[in-house]
This record gives sequence, C-alpha cells and structure tokens, in this order.
Amino acid sequence: MLAQVHSFVLQGIDPLACEVEVDVGEAGVARTTVVGLPDTAVKESTERVRSAMVNSGYPFPMARLLVNLAPADIPKSGPVFDLPIAVGLLLAERAIRTQRHKRLLFAGELALDGRIRPVSGIINLALLCRQLELDGVVVPVDNAHEAAAVEGVEVYPADTLSSVVAFLNEQHEIEPLAAGQWGHDAGVLLPGDLDFADVRGQEAVKRALMIAASGAHNVLMIGPAGTGKSMLAKRLPGILPPMSADEALEVTRIYSAVGKVPKGTTLLGRRPVRAPHHTASSVAVIGGGAIPRPGEVSLAHHGVLFLDEMPEFPRAVLETLRQPLEDGDVTIARAQGTVRFPARFMLVGALNPTPKGDAPTDEVSQRQMERYLAKMSGPMIDRVDIHIEVPRIAFKELTGQPNGTDSATLRAQVSAAREVQCKRNGGPLKTNATLTGRELDRLASLDEGGKSLLQAAMTELNLSARAYDKIRRVARTIADIAGESAVTQPHIAEAIQYRLLDRQL
Repeated sequence: MLAQVHSFVLQGIDPLACEVEVDVGEAGVARTTVVGLPDTAVKESTERVRSAMVNSGYPFPMARLLVNLAPADIPKSGPVFDLPIAVGLLLAERAIRTQRHKRLLFAGELALDGRIRPVSGIINLALLCRQLELDGVVVPVDNAHEAAAVEGVEVYPADTLSSVVAFLNEQHEIEPLAAGQWGHDAGVLLPGDLDFADVRGQEAVKRALMIAASGAHNVLMIGPAGTGKSMLAKRLPGILPPMSADEALEVTRIYSAVGKVPKGTTLLGRRPVRAPHHTASSVAVIGGGAIPRPGEVSLAHHGVLFLDEMPEFPRAVLETLRQPLEDGDVTIARAQGTVRFPARFMLVGALNPTPKGDAPTDEVSQRQMERYLAKMSGPMIDRVDIHIEVPRIAFKELTGQPNGTDSATLRAQVSAAREVQCKRNGGPLKTNATLTGRELDRLASLDEGGKSLLQAAMTELNLSARAYDKIRRVARTIADIAGESAVTQPHIAEAIQYRLLDRQL
C-alpha cells in the first residue's frame, strides 16, 4: 500500500516541499530501500523508525519497503525525515485511519523508544507551511517555540510517536502552541555586557566606532599590541540598535538551518557577533561543503564579524570576503546547483602594524610593516570604510579615574543617527553603508568646499573610485550624527582622516 506524507528539505536556508512516499509491498523478504539522494543519516532513519515503532507498540511491516523522497534531484540530509517516514508506514499499515495528515507538515528525529528529538530548520518549515497555505506543522516539543514565531500557522508540539498517532486518529488532541510574542530590549545594557567606559582613553577611536555603528560601516583598527583594540571591538555590539522583527526573522532562519537556535527561543533578538580564529578555513568562514551550509559571514548577518589580527588569516580566506562585503550575500556553487546565503554584516578588524606588534620607528621597521600589511590585498582594504589608528595610552590616562564616554551615551547617538536614516528612506531602515550609487549622489551631494577637499585628497592619496564612495558614505553618516541635512567640508575632512591605510601606504 502507498502513503504520502508532507515534509520539507532545505536548499541553503530556503525551504522546499518534500513529499515522503512510503510503499509497502507484499509480505516476504524484508528489505528497505530509501531513494531520492539521501545521505547516510537519512538512510539510517529506517532503523530508528523500526525500533521507535516497535517500542511504541506498533508492528513494523515484514515486507519490501520503498521510501521515496521527492523531488529526487535535491540532496536530503539529517534525521528530519524520521517522523514523516514513520507516519507514512503507519498510514500504509492502517494504524492511522484518518486523512488529517494531508493538511499538515511533519519533521522530527525519532529516538529508539519513540521520543521525538529536535531537528534543524523548523522555522523554515513553518514559513513553508504558510506559503503552501496548509493548516499547520507537527514538530518536536523543543522546536515548537521556534515554529510559533511564524504567524498564521498552527504549531502542534509532539513529544512521542504515540501522541502523534493518537492526534492523527483524533483520539487525543495536541494543543497548538500560541504564536510567540517577540520583543527586544530597548537598548539597555543587560548583565554581562561590556561597556566602553571600561576603556581608558581612546576617545577618538570610540567616536570612529560610533560612526561605524551609526552607518553600519566596516572598520579596521591598527595599532601596537596592548592598546585596547580587542577591548574596543568586543564593546562595539553593545552600542548597536536592537534588530527589527524582519531582521530577527532572517537571522533566526540562518541559525535554525544549522541547529543553533536555543531551546524555547522564538526569535533571536540580539545582533549576532562572530569571532572566528585565524586558523579558520575558507569553508568555515564563507560557507560551503558537499551540502552547502552557512559560514561565519552568514552567521554574522545583521551583526558583527570580528577578525582579530587580520594579517594572520590566510590570504585566501580574506579574499573570500570580497563578495559579501560588496553584495551582502554569498553564492555557493556546486555541481547540483547554486545556493545563496545572506551575509550583510559589519566587518571589524584589528591588526598590529608589524609581526612583533610594535609601531614602525625607522626605515627597516617601516618596510616590515609594509610587508606585513601586504598580506591583505589592496582591493580588500579598499572595501573597508574606516581605518583608524589606536595609539598607545599615556600612563596618566591608565592610572587616572575612568571618565571616558560610556556605551549608553554612544548607543543614544547611534540610535538617533539610524532614526534619521530611517525617516529619510521613508520605510524600512537602509543604512548609509548600503546606499546605491544613485542614492548616494542624491543624499551625499557635496558643496564646493567639500568637492575641492575631496579632489585634493584623491590626487594626493591616489584613492580609488570605491574609496571616493566610501568617504562620501562616512561623511553622510557624520552629518546624520550632527543632525545636518547637507554634507559639508568638515564632514568630508573627518571622513578622509579615517582612511589611515591609504595615507600610510
């Protein structure tokens, strides 16, 4: 007998409908075949299903079984199909006697005793259910809050295979989980957050980071070892504004696809911060694999990607960052097709001027600095909006009372600047770092003084056309922070000062 059950398969982070077809042949030689490009975890699912059914009190058919996962040309991975395969077998064996399953999507891993364990990608399953206009989803209890983030979808949290069978036979109702109420903190420091007030001195660097946060600009900090670069970078996420509901949904979809959504969480409300070690591979940073998975740049979507000691990263890894820095997404190409992962993040890099960590003092150390910085290509550096020097701190500042700018003050300025950008756009926030060339020409037109200054800077520093746009974007953000509608010469002058590596090299 043939039975069909609806589930899903992820292509990147995009959910596609997957029909699980189970065909039970005549009794005889017991043999189970799974087709439809399954990986090892999927092929092993029949053994888990067998034990789960028997230990839950249901007979497993001693016959030739064929399980087809359609569409057959898309690779299938993971234990997500355990529950739909079991439901299909129980339908074929008439242990489930209703047609209630036809308006539902199923996903879950089965334990050998019939318990249902959590799986990855459940929020994407709920989005697919809404797209297909079905009634609801049957998911593991631990994934239920995640699915409930999607409005208009009935979420049925199941803990055992027996409860699912009773639910489908209308013998026992599973109370649907109410749609989750998602909210975010209003910019108040939570326990454990790091405060800029802890950093002695470096007020100029704090302002540069505040500008970067206001316009979502990429930033590089360069300075001798021990001057506070890592301390400053770790405190930057604390001044970023909370994510909007749409941003939180996008980030949660990515984390759900790799199974990183905490138990009981509806949507991730705080901006992600990723800090991979310099030994990370290109695949770990950019994403990929036989079945493509998101990398660090996608896990930092709408958040911060911090690369400490950037020249220590392999050059091949740094060069892979060019596309996401420019386009805000990553395209992974494989023989079976291409997958796109969103990757709109703020890059925050920290580096010493030389391998020894000291600032250059003579021609020899200057050449050492140039060789060290040459590990990062010019086009890569060109894609970073702000380059700022982090100088050594004077003894008096180290031993004096802490009286520097704190995170609350910087966060208020960042929020005000972003509000200006949101109102100017007349809709969802579009930060200055993401403006198109035409929008930049309209919103960051220069007065005569600004044009003259920028022309002189481009000639003297031999700046590229991309650096020209970066300066205008940063100047637009500086004007927003100052509450001024026009970009003027002082804004351009400050933005040019943030091209440190262009000036030094």
